Amino acid sequence: MHWIDLLIICLFLGGFSTYGIWQSKFNLSSDDYFLAGRTLPWPVAMLSIVATETSVLTFISVPGLAYRGDWTFLQLSIGYIIGRICVSIFLLPQYFKYGISSIYEILGKKFGKDIQKVASSIFLITRILADGVRFLATAVIVQLITGWSLPFSVLIIGLVTLIYTLNGGIRTVVWVDSVQFMLYLVGGVLSIIIIWNYLNQPISSLIMQLSEGSKLSIFNFEGNFFKDPFFALSAIIGGILLSFSSHGVDYMMVQRVLGTKNLKSAQKAMIGSGIVVFVQFLIFLIAGSLIYILMEGAQLDNDREFTTFIINYLPIGIKGILLAGVLSAAMSTLSSSINSLSSSIITDWMGGNKSIKKSQLVGFICGLVLILIALLFDESDSAIVIVGLQIASFTYGGLLGLFLLSRFKTNFHNSSLICGLIFSFLIVFYLKSIELPWTWFIAFSVIVNIIVTILYESVFRNVKSWKS
Repeated sequence: MHWIDLLIICLFLGGFSTYGIWQSKFNLSSDDYFLAGRTLPWPVAMLSIVATETSVLTFISVPGLAYRGDWTFLQLSIGYIIGRICVSIFLLPQYFKYGISSIYEILGKKFGKDIQKVASSIFLITRILADGVRFLATAVIVQLITGWSLPFSVLIIGLVTLIYTLNGGIRTVVWVDSVQFMLYLVGGVLSIIIIWNYLNQPISSLIMQLSEGSKLSIFNFEGNFFKDPFFALSAIIGGILLSFSSHGVDYMMVQRVLGTKNLKSAQKAMIGSGIVVFVQFLIFLIAGSLIYILMEGAQLDNDREFTTFIINYLPIGIKGILLAGVLSAAMSTLSSSINSLSSSIITDWMGGNKSIKKSQLVGFICGLVLILIALLFDESDSAIVIVGLQIASFTYGGLLGLFLLSRFKTNFHNSSLICGLIFSFLIVFYLKSIELPWTWFIAFSVIVNIIVTILYESVFRNVKSWKS
């Protein structure tokens, strides 16, 4: 790596750490530390949501999808927008009505503390496994681009993220996320400009070449509704349910909007994030399509198309900015995970209102666990990586089912809720075994959860009535 690129990276990393330390003076309570005193501007919360859900895998994989295929991936992002509108209508009003710190408190108010802790546990396990292993996959890509060793890549990302996250709390995480996302997006736009300069062709000519090769298709109406995850209706429904669950019942995402001043601001941030994600995907799909023309469709390893371009085509300086964007995408997810994990533990398991030092200690332990997961495995553990990346699909349906059941007037018994949860997880394993596309996992999981819970509750009440 050239020293100029390394200097750019060091300046960004040093800037993030310094900002986190400076922001620490504004944290006077756990409410400040985990919710920024509920004073976050909605545009900043919006960008932070997008930065949090954007990993280096997104950064690398989306251009590869366009390189190898077309733009049908955008169908999912259309579903994402609709899903976030559903979150804003059906879930956010409930969260703001009770002024909660953790969304799982809603379940505690309806079903009792035990179910609150069960839901929190599902969140904690999901985030630790998914983000710990995604952190590993990220470090592998950073290693490939920078030439650093894998352990060093893990440690440098982890330690810098810990410094600014533990010192500054959620206020620092959100503001740094916003800067990191803009850096990441600028990298994508600069890539498009540089590729266009290499090609030295008018836009109309490039569009014609891509159109003739069927590389610009967005909607796919060919295939099987239940077997093809990118069949139009299947992809859009899958995107709606994935976004409804990930941004409605995953505390890491919801935490950002809980830090805004009111419901209206939260709704703007939530719905706006879906639109920004659409624009983000579009930019990197355009980059992937142009790289296809630049490299004349050469056969490359999957998800190595954009990496190959970065290494071989980007000039010194611009490469440093894009590498800083790669690291930023990694750190934004990791920092959000550390803060939300510690917030859930403090609120759901320790009763909330703990000192900032205790909150920082819990966050430090969570950060170490994520770093250790990344260090324990190496890139040869591809099955572990895949499981880690897909694990949210196994748990989101169960969590979403719990929140929907909390809207029922019935006071379900804990055993009914647990039984519904267990079957919601089991059905996903079954669906995976029969190779049903992942876009249907959440839908079937939610339906099974609700049906089993209601049936079990009916049987439970009848048996109880018969015994009495």
